[in-house]
Amino acid sequence: MAVIDRNTRVTFAQLEQRTNQLASALLGRGITTGEHVAILAENRVELVEAEVAFYKAGLVKVPVNARLSLEEVIQILNDSCSVALITTPVLAEALTTRRAQVPALRLIVSLGEEGGDVAYSALLRQGDQEPVSCDPSDDALAVLHYTSGSSGVLKAAMLSVGNRKALIRKSIASPTRRAAPGDVMAHVGPITHASGMQLMPLLAVGACNFLLERYDDQLLLESIQREGVTRLFLVPAMINRLVNFPGVERYDLSSLRLVMYGAAPMAPSLVKRAIEVFGPILAQGYGAGETCSLVTVLTEQDHLCENGDYRRLASCGRCYFETDLRVVNEDFQDVKPGEIGEIVVKGPDIMQGYWRAPELTAEVMRDGYYLSGDLATVDDQGYVFIVDRKKEMIISGGFNIYPTEVEQVLYNLPQVFEAAVVGVPDEQWGEAVRAVIVLKPGTELSEVEVIDHCAKTLAGFKKPRAVDFVSELPKNPNGKVVRRLIRDAYWQNCDRRI
Repeated sequence: MAVIDRNTRVTFAQLEQRTNQLASALLGRGITTGEHVAILAENRVELVEAEVAFYKAGLVKVPVNARLSLEEVIQILNDSCSVALITTPVLAEALTTRRAQVPALRLIVSLGEEGGDVAYSALLRQGDQEPVSCDPSDDALAVLHYTSGSSGVLKAAMLSVGNRKALIRKSIASPTRRAAPGDVMAHVGPITHASGMQLMPLLAVGACNFLLERYDDQLLLESIQREGVTRLFLVPAMINRLVNFPGVERYDLSSLRLVMYGAAPMAPSLVKRAIEVFGPILAQGYGAGETCSLVTVLTEQDHLCENGDYRRLASCGRCYFETDLRVVNEDFQDVKPGEIGEIVVKGPDIMQGYWRAPELTAEVMRDGYYLSGDLATVDDQGYVFIVDRKKEMIISGGFNIYPTEVEQVLYNLPQVFEAAVVGVPDEQWGEAVRAVIVLKPGTELSEVEVIDHCAKTLAGFKKPRAVDFVSELPKNPNGKVVRRLIRDAYWQNCDRRI
């Protein structure tokens, strides 16, 4: 098997045949090599087929988040100059009525039998099973990866054919347990985003992509047991839910060989609990849409902390293979071990820049390095410890406070399910530290208890001045907590946002 979803199971032979048909059908519809085609749907087999077909035909993939509003979708279609779209029947029908607002869009393909110009199944029948291929240069555009990052500004990282080749090479050279024929990776995040980065590396080595439409604790546990899933990529919020799921110990998770996590920091206490549930198979990766692949890895061996020193669990690992990673100061000089600087990375997997946004590109590229916006320290063995996002650092009374440091202390409280720390307006200090907490069901915790707990570990200026208890925290489609949305709520009526 090459790809599996809830309704369909596709072998490698079938994938070869169907992607030839799709590639030739799109070319037969007048879409030419180099043009942009968007895909928008929840995880399903057709999205994987589209990616392979686009490479064969030399088309540029524009993956669109399925949770966006119709207005946002129209904005991305216009910004990306997409000439075709493969999407759900509902959106296909909605866009048909708004066609005048997307003048470049020539073809709408519906993943059902209704809506759009043609059904996906009918389009396949119009194609030829004979192999389709092209050989674009490494600097040819392959993917427009849209990301708002922490800024909220719409932008698309331009990922080239060379970037995508580097992604495959790097996955094959990973210092973690590598995928091989017979492996099954469950994708619980949208494959139109970060999880989709692993589709081609897995296919390249003969492994299977198992697609779940959404993240659901019980559904994932049942799927691991039923399908013999060997690999996972999760964000910490998902791991937190899984290891706290009632009766998790009743599921057979013995098929798992690697649980990779990333996209946000994970408290060492949660890492240790996850190892208890999954076994010593955790690895962490750090990267971004702009880097195309992971730039650091904290391996399974690194997680064992055999000398009893658990401080390394706070690291995102070391860079590997073709990546050059540095931690630099304001003068672009490497910081000394223990000093805080910004992570910058260079290599064949780094984006070509932002689509039609030279000003934004200039802000994040310097001497071939991508400026991540992440603040970190690095030790004398090359392990990188992310301190926080540069733009999310809290400045209170002239002191720099890093939300992640406070959040890790909060996670040591057994009642805390999720936590986020933000800076809120304060007339005296400019900003004050505030903790926003989701409690585990059936537990209680007071504001005083939280503040006193932090005071035992943190400097006085770092401890929260107030605590809000909420039912949930806002997250992006990957399950990552969006601190910006939490912070903005506290600054709505302020003239100035520090």
